Amino acid sequence: MAAMTGTAGTRQGFPETPIGPDDPRYVELVTRGYNRRFTASPDHVQLVYTPAQVAAAVERAVKGGLPLTVRSGGHCFEGLVDDPRFRVLLDVSQMKDVYWDTRLKAFAVESGATVYEMYRALYLGWGVTVPGGVCPDVGVGGHVAGGGYGPLSRRHGLTVDHLYGVEVVVVGADGRARTVVATRERDDPNRELWWAHTGGGGGNFGIVTKYFFRSPGSTGDDPSKALPKPPARLLCSWVNWSWEGMTEADFTRLVKNHAAWHQANSGADSVYAGLHSSLHLNRKVTQSIFLEIRLDATLPNARGLLDSYIAAVSEGVTVPAVPATWEGLWLENSVDLGWVDPTGSDRGRNKGAHMRKPFSDAQIGIIYRALTDPVNQGQGKVYIAAYGCKINTVAPDATAVAQRDSLFKLALGAAWADPAEDDAQVGWLQRLFRDLYAQTGGVPVSNDSQDGGYINYPDPDFKDPAWNTSGVPWSTLYYKGNYPRLQRVKARYDPRNVFGHQLSIEPPA
Repeated sequence: MAAMTGTAGTRQGFPETPIGPDDPRYVELVTRGYNRRFTASPDHVQLVYTPAQVAAAVERAVKGGLPLTVRSGGHCFEGLVDDPRFRVLLDVSQMKDVYWDTRLKAFAVESGATVYEMYRALYLGWGVTVPGGVCPDVGVGGHVAGGGYGPLSRRHGLTVDHLYGVEVVVVGADGRARTVVATRERDDPNRELWWAHTGGGGGNFGIVTKYFFRSPGSTGDDPSKALPKPPARLLCSWVNWSWEGMTEADFTRLVKNHAAWHQANSGADSVYAGLHSSLHLNRKVTQSIFLEIRLDATLPNARGLLDSYIAAVSEGVTVPAVPATWEGLWLENSVDLGWVDPTGSDRGRNKGAHMRKPFSDAQIGIIYRALTDPVNQGQGKVYIAAYGCKINTVAPDATAVAQRDSLFKLALGAAWADPAEDDAQVGWLQRLFRDLYAQTGGVPVSNDSQDGGYINYPDPDFKDPAWNTSGVPWSTLYYKGNYPRLQRVKARYDPRNVFGHQLSIEPPA
């Protein structure tokens, strides 16, 4: 197929005035980040509304020699966007359109839409969705580029498994910006740019203005058949185990039960592909551990399947399981709407990994001791999210997401409110992660039990020899054998290395 250029941006009347520190809107825009440990300090913020405005703003910054970055939802765990070296911040949050593109026969989703805005538009308009995450205010821009996963992924795969194309503003060797549309079609001359956005991470190759979604194998002009249909209703449950009376033996049994059940029920043809859960191993100060469950309520004997799962995870644990279960409509239960941290903990640190096998007894002991540490209290958890099923049917090089045989996605986090606690809380998490992966140099080096990190859980410690003593580069931890290919895409579409951050794809040597 012939190369396609982007849309010209026909909407008129939107402002193009840079917003600087003297403008009261500046503070609103630079503090949009999820983690208050980081605040942006650019010379100006540029709100953009069309691909044409994005291209013009990028070209001005390049011409002026001003390092630039981009923000969509603002949910990045680390200060990749808020890095003080950036002098221009492009904010795409006002680009939120979701519509059926008749030219590509795919759904166009602008990069400033949030995950929930995308779900709502797709479902109410056409009865379809894409399998993405549960945090409603996550921006589509970064979520998709990093791979994307969530409650429907065991049945339908990752978000990027349904990515048909991407519209990106890139910069050539001459410093000129152009808008390119790249698709997964085999004869698309820009196909590698599409591939790089199927898990290569945000802020690496250009600025995404639109994603286009259509499931593999989908044909025809009917939008209602182009993407998966979610279940009409969900059976949900939050199952709590109190820390009061929770011995190390109970804790170990609970974690091992959970892992063993998923080992037995994560095949592509499992009747439980319609179930997603995440085990929240919270610090003892929060008083409880809980299991968050979403199950397709339209399945035959859905309640029986749910009860069987809860019973299997609880078996032999002396602390009783206390489930709060309800059935509700899909859309209102597809994300964690309305949840507010009562502690006001808006500062945080996070780490992530992929698990091919359950934790060893030694690793479970390390987690237990960290969560029950009486000295260093605060909000913190080890989060074990269900993976497998459909996700693991895709080849490691079919998308940029190389981890395709994992049992769980793992996230470790700490959250707090007082800046004076920064060092203590960050240190607690760093030591826990290092001890958990002590056998492989403090990081989850790929082996038969673990399989590296997840770029949407960015971790600067992967680049720090004080915390990564494995000798394995950070890039291998995230991208495995796909990294050289990502570097080639970087060289072709960003030859001046305009787009980058602390964990961005590096140009080839």
